Amino acid sequence: MANTSSPRIDLTRGTGPQGHRARMRTRVETNGAETLADYEILEMLLFLGIPRKDTKPLAKGLISHFGSLIDVFRAPSQDLRSAGLNDDTIRTLRLPAVAAERLASAEHRERPVLGDWAQLIKYLETALAGAVRGQFRLFYLDNRNRLLSNEAAPELEDITLLNRAIAIRALALHATAIIGLHVQPALKPVALSTAARTLETALRPLSIVLHDILLEEPDTPVRSFRQEGLL
Repeated sequence: MANTSSPRIDLTRGTGPQGHRARMRTRVETNGAETLADYEILEMLLFLGIPRKDTKPLAKGLISHFGSLIDVFRAPSQDLRSAGLNDDTIRTLRLPAVAAERLASAEHRERPVLGDWAQLIKYLETALAGAVRGQFRLFYLDNRNRLLSNEAAPELEDITLLNRAIAIRALALHATAIIGLHVQPALKPVALSTAARTLETALRPLSIVLHDILLEEPDTPVRSFRQEGLL
């Protein structure tokens, strides 16, 4: 008996809205959503509220009318209705802003605050567990002394190049302050103090504060260059 069932349709080969949507989803799965342009992000969100229509022209038109993707998300509901969106679609466009706000809030809650000596020592109890002897670690902080990143400094012998690399990294993280930590260093504190002062001088024109340089040695409490007058 002949097989009379309909052949499976490959939507990725189509030229209509469904084929285009399938290709967009495949692109996100393959290359990541970060490769999408703003109008493409909006286009895919519109898929949810507009099931059977090419949403690319609408996405481009909305961004052109309101000014940016963010402005579309923030537009009053009445303005979005006037632009032709139904209530289901408008509700969909409210979700990214809520998700972003909650994600940012969660990140802020999870970041330890290193605003005083007690908070710093408490953080070091866990941060030093995986520290490697001889490392110079850097704690990059935001303007509320929340930790943005804890990472090892580049292994550069030239102090000018090292300071430049630290400054570039701080700018990339939007850090406003830094705390350094020497883990069982080979150099004496006096030599490390000189290097710390050059780092402080290099950061000052960028409005990045070097809060302190710490020294961790076996069987002794963590030392502070600020407290000992070495910085």
